[in-house]
Amino acid sequence: MSLTTFFDEPFYSLADFDRLFDEAFNARTGAVAHRHPENANAASRPMRPRMDLHEDQEKNLVTATFELPGLTKEHVQIDVKDGVLSVAGESTVSSERDEKGYSVRERRFGKFSRALPLPQGIKPEEIKASMVDGVLTVTFPRTTPEMAPKKIAIE
Repeated sequence: MSLTTFFDEPFYSLADFDRLFDEAFNARTGAVAHRHPENANAASRPMRPRMDLHEDQEKNLVTATFELPGLTKEHVQIDVKDGVLSVAGESTVSSERDEKGYSVRERRFGKFSRALPLPQGIKPEEIKASMVDGVLTVTFPRTTPEMAPKKIAIE
């Protein structure tokens, strides 16, 4: 991947940055890469589901929406630990998949994980999650009543 291509397209993942640095390092040291840049398509990179994060100040609600095509709720785990919400899972390759005959391979398979810091004071029972047609929606309060700003009267 050339730098001009890299900067012409604004939507690249961290895996693309890693590959860019790998290619630059390998070119400088003369090391042979384990994969060919022309062949390094999306299927060979780690899976990183896309996420939208929306804050509704009026409803005091944060909604995180994750694209998880082809997955069901049985493939996804949601955990809360030390104020961090973690969404993890695994997309598996069909055992009937034939390796021959592919020209392009963009679908990704494997384990994934995304983490979101939660606002202070959010309790796990306040977090709600639902999954419909491969779209996971997680909602939680933006702030707790205890964390809301309070006016102080000046005497």
